[in-house]
Amino acid sequence: MLITYIGHSAFRIEKDGYRIIIDPYKSGMIPGLDDIDEEAELVIKSHDHDDHNAVENVHLTEGAECPFEITSIETYHDECHGAKRGKNRITIISDGNTRLAHFGDLGCDIERELEEEELSKLRNLDVALIPIGGKYTIDGAGAVALMNAIEPKMVIPMHFRSDKHGFGLDDIATRRSFTAFLPSVIEHKKSTIDTDDELLAVVNVLRPQNASR
Repeated sequence: MLITYIGHSAFRIEKDGYRIIIDPYKSGMIPGLDDIDEEAELVIKSHDHDDHNAVENVHLTEGAECPFEITSIETYHDECHGAKRGKNRITIISDGNTRLAHFGDLGCDIERELEEEELSKLRNLDVALIPIGGKYTIDGAGAVALMNAIEPKMVIPMHFRSDKHGFGLDDIATRRSFTAFLPSVIEHKKSTIDTDDELLAVVNVLRPQNASR
């Protein structure tokens, strides 16, 4: 399974020529990130906010057979049962060997909000794509707590800003709010990681494909 961090919360997931785009942002929405212009067989959005729902920026194609099993879990965009920002959807993608979950704009404590049957589906993931920026989502401390609760083999952080590379919303935190106190972190210069490669670290920070610099 190939995982490409496009930027913000947008990812491309690929296997056997089949591509899924998750949470594409609207053009001009995220400072320092180029507009999304992708082709894929499927596009998924975690919720209907403009920085996650630009399905029109993904050109759908046909032909490749889907090698994935895709399920979802409904959660909340805030700690008030959606009263502030509505609901959020966690998407779980499995190719039979690797299980990946994209947590969207998770803003609540899933241990308190989910039933055990749903929570068990998120434990021991191979890959967890987790927001870390705070304000609109869980923050760095919340992301660490989520890691401890579900114990994924690999985490790729998303929904953060970078002062060094000049991308991201001004009112969310940098990746340091999450990675500063973690013992096993690799910051990659690349945007894509292959789950068939050797796992080098628990937390892998990918550089956004669409970063302007």
